[in-house]
Amino acid sequence: MAVPIYLTDLIQRHRTTVKNMYAIIADGGRQYKVEEGQMLEIDFRDVNVGDTVTFDRVLAVSSEGAFKLGKPTVDGASVSAKVVGETKGEKIYIQKFRRRKNSKRRTGHRQKYVKVQIGAIAS
Repeated sequence: MAVPIYLTDLIQRHRTTVKNMYAIIADGGRQYKVEEGQMLEIDFRDVNVGDTVTFDRVLAVSSEGAFKLGKPTVDGASVSAKVVGETKGEKIYIQKFRRRKNSKRRTGHRQKYVKVQIGAIAS
């Protein structure tokens, strides 16, 4: 059975659009798909602006049509990123209320993040 024309067109478009190198990294219990030059907010850690952060847990790497999938990580692959600054997330409000007890409490929380710019992806 022949492959329908629309599927072959879709596959061809995917092959031509996926030229940039990207990696899937794991950090802080989350997975991120990153490309070179991309800005990313990761969980706060004590680093200075201008420092380099290296992500060693690379789960997959794709470059120019070649795709490497790790078991669980790709051997010898790493992603380096430059620290741009610190940011804070949106304020989250927590309300506790006990009915008929005249007991209410409202507190807030803002999560801290470190903003990094992805540099080189070494596979």
